[in-house]
Amino acid sequence: MRSRSNSGVRLDGYARLVQRTILCHQNPVTGLFSAGADHKDAWVRDNIYSILAVWGLGMAYRKNADRDEDKAKAYELEQNVVKLMRGLLQCMMRQVDKVEKFKRTQSTKDCLHAKYNSATCATVVGDDQWGHLQVDATSLYLLFLAQMTASGLRIIFTLDEVTFIQNLVFYIEAAYKVADYGIWERGDKTNQGIPELNTSSVGMAKAALEAIDELDLFGAHGGHKSVIHVLPDEVEHCQSILYSMLPRASTSKEIDAGLLSIISYPAFAVEDVNLVNVTKSEIISKLQGRYGCCRFLRDGYKTPREDPSRLHYDPAELKLFENIECEWPVFWTYFLIDGVFNEDKIQVQEYREALEGILIREKNGIVLMPELYAVPPEKVDEEYENPHSVDRIPVGKLPHLWGQSLYVLSCLLAEGFLAAGEIDPLNRRFSTGFKPDVVVQVTVLAESNKIKNLLQDHGINVQSIADIYPLRVQPARILSNLYTMLGRNKNMKLSGRPHRHIGVLGTSKLYVIRNQIFAFTPQFADQHHFYLALDNQMIVEMLKTELAYLTSCWRMTGRPVLTFPITHTMLVDDGTDIHPAVLATIRKLEDGYFGGARVKIGKLSEFLTTSFHTYLSFLDPDCDVKLFDDPNEGRNSPDSEYGGYPADFCEKESQDELDQYINDVLQSTALKSYLPPTSKTANQPPVFSASHSTKEILSIMAKTKGLEVPAVPMSLPTKVLNTHRKSLNLVDNPHFFETKDCENVLHLPEDAHGDLDCKKLVEQLKECPTLHDQADILYILHILKGADWDTELDGQYGVTVHCLLNELYRKAGLNQEWGLIRYISGILKKRVEVLAEACTDLLSHHKQLTVGLPPEPREKIITTPLPPEELTDLIYEASGQDISIAVLTQEIIMYLAMYVRSQPSLFVEMLRLRIGLIIQVMATELAQSLKCSGEEASESLMNLSPFDMKNLLHHILSGKEFGVERSLRPVDSSSSSPAISIHEMGHSGATKTERSGITKLKSEMKQRGSTPSSPTSTSPTGSNGDTSRGDRRGQWLRRRRLDGAINRVPVGFYEKVWKILQKCHGLSIDGYVLPSSTTREMTACEIKFAVHVESVLNHVPQPEYRQLLVEAILVLTFLSDIEVNSIGGIIHVDRIVHMANDLFLQELKSFGATGRLLEKDVATGICHFFYDSAPSGAYGTMTYLTKAIIIYLHDFLPSTGCAMQ
Repeated sequence: MRSRSNSGVRLDGYARLVQRTILCHQNPVTGLFSAGADHKDAWVRDNIYSILAVWGLGMAYRKNADRDEDKAKAYELEQNVVKLMRGLLQCMMRQVDKVEKFKRTQSTKDCLHAKYNSATCATVVGDDQWGHLQVDATSLYLLFLAQMTASGLRIIFTLDEVTFIQNLVFYIEAAYKVADYGIWERGDKTNQGIPELNTSSVGMAKAALEAIDELDLFGAHGGHKSVIHVLPDEVEHCQSILYSMLPRASTSKEIDAGLLSIISYPAFAVEDVNLVNVTKSEIISKLQGRYGCCRFLRDGYKTPREDPSRLHYDPAELKLFENIECEWPVFWTYFLIDGVFNEDKIQVQEYREALEGILIREKNGIVLMPELYAVPPEKVDEEYENPHSVDRIPVGKLPHLWGQSLYVLSCLLAEGFLAAGEIDPLNRRFSTGFKPDVVVQVTVLAESNKIKNLLQDHGINVQSIADIYPLRVQPARILSNLYTMLGRNKNMKLSGRPHRHIGVLGTSKLYVIRNQIFAFTPQFADQHHFYLALDNQMIVEMLKTELAYLTSCWRMTGRPVLTFPITHTMLVDDGTDIHPAVLATIRKLEDGYFGGARVKIGKLSEFLTTSFHTYLSFLDPDCDVKLFDDPNEGRNSPDSEYGGYPADFCEKESQDELDQYINDVLQSTALKSYLPPTSKTANQPPVFSASHSTKEILSIMAKTKGLEVPAVPMSLPTKVLNTHRKSLNLVDNPHFFETKDCENVLHLPEDAHGDLDCKKLVEQLKECPTLHDQADILYILHILKGADWDTELDGQYGVTVHCLLNELYRKAGLNQEWGLIRYISGILKKRVEVLAEACTDLLSHHKQLTVGLPPEPREKIITTPLPPEELTDLIYEASGQDISIAVLTQEIIMYLAMYVRSQPSLFVEMLRLRIGLIIQVMATELAQSLKCSGEEASESLMNLSPFDMKNLLHHILSGKEFGVERSLRPVDSSSSSPAISIHEMGHSGATKTERSGITKLKSEMKQRGSTPSSPTSTSPTGSNGDTSRGDRRGQWLRRRRLDGAINRVPVGFYEKVWKILQKCHGLSIDGYVLPSSTTREMTACEIKFAVHVESVLNHVPQPEYRQLLVEAILVLTFLSDIEVNSIGGIIHVDRIVHMANDLFLQELKSFGATGRLLEKDVATGICHFFYDSAPSGAYGTMTYLTKAIIIYLHDFLPSTGCAMQ
């Protein structure tokens, strides 16, 4: 027998250590580890970490085998790993009904359990008795299932298990919007069972999704059926949220040592090296001690001051745990492994030595890793005064299996028994590596030969959809429908993927389905759902966004391929030519660069070899997925006006089941035309004229709502209900209307009983001069009779009101009448396809939303993701009766989400986005720029094209100056309001005509001052200084109003407020107090604290006044840096602002100012001129605020002579 080599002896030593400290706890029946001798519970996360040492040791033996026994030892250890992984699989498969439910509800009551009975795999506590929802634990399981399978272990045995794992993928797919209890099972750190969005869960889910994508669970022995599919867009969602949250761990934890598992081994979820380093240094500076790292700041677990008799803490109690949090040695093993992966020998050496110093050695040479080190009870005060000075004692489990396992693994790595690539066979460790530039391949396809020929006239050669056969093209919604078949399993009652739609990363791959190659057009080109796709400029804009998104986010092999269809709606109004915006785009694409993205334009067939192909083998005929499972499934929503691309080779009579299925989903309820054309020749006065259409409709609505309406012949003062489009006025609140000339009251057709005669009303549809009037009549019918009432127009049956409205919507779309389109969308309650996703995007970037106009309770706050139906209902409820505002709110949420993805820097220091205020500010801005009344401005706002609306929003967010131009509409257009275009000010990019347009606008502004109708018009007009300030006037008022409306605060504002609260009893803002006790619960950089401050500030309804209060608080915070221990009791911030305002007025009077200059704002009593002063400078607001603060706090400030500098 050969003698044992030196390395073999050392390995045997580790084997003995693992056997005595880890494997002795493994249950022989289930393979699970219990938490300790007295505990029978097995935690999912701890079990996976505990087995890593065994997995690593097995590979080390296989690699360094001196003799046959070593190979046997390797096999034995690997089978222990398989046993544990299958034990956890058993536990989860017994809860298959929960996996199914959770896909739809994402509720904490429907989730997989976090711990099971180690002897029986059964559950141990009820659904609501524990913080079970821990997405990171399920994700960790999938991540290591993928890594271990890739390393050669066979863990999954049957196809049923494969579909279960596929459903676990759906379970963690939505991690980016699921608030869970996180890695410490506590949720919010007050430990009151409040779940929150945790960075560690999102990061672990991202890593798991990337690792298991396209992986064959049967290893080398599998085929297409055992492959797992992940949609790349879900991964990308997680990625963008990671970037927006790090280095924060959640709303209540500004940093958490658990993030080490995300930024380094095992997840390697963050691709930005700088972000990794920032997070690492935050952990070291804020959490590292002499015995390990604290989990997070003010963590009371096992500290001497924790009351063990209750689970929760009182909010104010958290400050007690400051500086005495327990330190966990396990985090040093993460640093050690991280050092090995980064080849940082110094880091490895440092942490190995540190660990040697704190491990506990037993007599037989076995080393144990304690769970944590706590401060001895008698030395608590000493440690509180001088952190890290007291010697601590080991507390908790010994050994702590999770830590023990990672310690052994780190030693095997550090001593060279394992290479980094062996415990990371899927190469996650290269995530921060260099990424080559992405070139996006673009295929432009014409919908029909007519369009192909039109393009040829311009010298652009493209193929039509029929030309590319046998390749097939379909809209993205077909792909969503096909994906619902993935992961279905009758035996386990699993339904497959929930119907979510597919983002641009998903549609940029090619799909092989039943041996045919399919390309899918991106979601934004799909017109039948919401009106954004009807605006060609908007389509171009969205194409730009998506191309930039692909360039930065594409991770797969090969190049992305984007299929851009040119459809009949991209023609100019009369259909004789291609829309100029679309033409210009195709030309730009041919240059090779578009919107900052590198593109290559070509035929689809040329891109086959360079693109990424996904095989959707679950749709193969021999799989048990039936395309037509349920006769009602996959049918389309009633909205679908047009189906797919008619020329796609999909023979209507085809025998192929797949073709039949696609036709079935596309089955367009192709609207036949029933509506009579608008009559141009009618001599009689129009049926509805603007002055009374509102009143008629109001009185009718009032009747149906059972209101008592005075029986004037069908007319009434409009004050009863202002619900209709014409009454919309977002700017001037006081009185909505004067009742205008009531002589020409129109008598709506009545029947014998004096009620409204709906049949005659239908007949009047034929006499309407404009589409608007037809919409009004249909609106009345919709309210009185409901959407499904059969109008029997022209004697045809089945012509419902809904049907006619849909047709009218399409006509309005062709005419690009945006006001009307929004109005009909509101009547039909259309909802933006991606509304829920857009909302979730904003929320998960830590932006709260409010909808409706302030103040609460009318303004509704959204803090957690809601299902689409609930969200739409909430928006309609918050908008009161105003359907146009409801539609606009959805549109703006959509744009905000586009910006938060593409330009997150616009949202710095903004916590809450108040959509109602943003809409109000947009209208005010238009009223000022166009010099018109609030009502006109609101009408103009509703008539902006989506492209201009998005631009206007961008200008408001970025605070840029912009110009507004009225452009004359074509004569035949039936809309009454002017068309408006919006562009940036700034001479560099503007064309000559634009420049002259802006200068003209400016000079007009100078001449006219501001009209009395807009609320800002109180600034002085006439001779006193008007021309000298010229167009600068109103500039600071505008800035304050914008910043107040979008809740933007100065950088570092909330941390400064936290410091000032340490020195006083509280701040009183507009009658609401922000007490200093909040600092006992929350730390300075916590999002939770910022949200708290924000909610107090949001009680102020006027945005400009709110902004002055923020400035006053900012001046106050300068005091927190001087050596004063206390600055008194409760500081009344509004009093300070009013004192500053009085000082300002005194000084104005001393300069002899009179009249308009001294005018005050009625609501707040602040001088308008003060609102419009710059913050800095000798006469700036800061100067007066500082003086006011010094007078207010006179007694507390140091009594040296320099106080008044």
